[in-house]
Parts: sequence; structure tokens; C-alpha cells
Amino acid sequence: MSRSVPTDITPHEGMFRDRLHYFACRVYYEDTDFSGIVYHANYLKFFERARSDMLDQLGMDQRAAFEANEGAYAVVDMHIKYIAPAKFQDDLLVITFATKLRRASVELTQLIMRGDEKIASATVQAAFLTPAGRPRRQPEAWTDAFAAVIMDDG
Repeated sequence: MSRSVPTDITPHEGMFRDRLHYFACRVYYEDTDFSGIVYHANYLKFFERARSDMLDQLGMDQRAAFEANEGAYAVVDMHIKYIAPAKFQDDLLVITFATKLRRASVELTQLIMRGDEKIASATVQAAFLTPAGRPRRQPEAWTDAFAAVIMDDG
């Protein structure tokens, strides 16, 4: 990542800057295995929290859409690269950005940073599905929100 990583993000309160969403989190004891490093499956939690916050920041009320029987996002494909271990009490920053927007899905890239060091990355495809689990066109306001922050050059 060629941009400098912000240091003024408050934990659990994400924000956008230059089409990038930033979400700060800390590694707690419960996130680690017996050796004090983050258990691999817990990176999924960090990525998910950041994606959920990004949608909230974009004004997408997933709960209301689901309760109105419109649908919800579901991860349909995810590729993770583990680069370096996160450890107990590390302060992490999850950076998320949209890379591809389709009628019924969005592709996101996510990075987990410890300071200026990238420790994990993921590519995620989330599809908008009906309550019955069938693909459905995303709400127009949601595609407009993603279109405003899309980064096709990564």
C-alpha cells in the first residue's frame, strides 16, 4: 500500500478517507491461540467487522432490508493471504475498498495493517440475496453508494 496509514482512527468507529474505509481494532486474549498469536479464523471476524462498519458508513441498513424481505449480503467467495502473525494486544487497522460492482454483487479488497506493516489481505465477493437465497439486484441507493467509492485500480 503506497499511502501512509492513518493513526487517528478510533477503535470500532470506522471512517472513510479517499474512498478507503478504515476500521481500527485491537487483538484481545480471546483472539489468540496458546502461543499468543491470532488464531487464523479470527481474521475473518476482523474483516467482517470492518465490512459491516463500511456498509453502515455508506448508509446501507442491512437489517431493515432483510426485515422488509428485500434481501441481504452474503459472502460467496473469499481469498485470504496471511503474511505475518498478529499478536496479543496489537493495534490493527483494517482497510477496505470496493474494486468491482455488479448488479447483484460487490467485490472488496481488505488489508489488515499493524502500523505500516501489512499482515493479512483478503479479496471478498458479497452477493445480494433474497431471503430465499437467490441473487437479486442490489438496491439502487446501495449501488450508488458503492459507485461513489469504487477503486478500480486498487
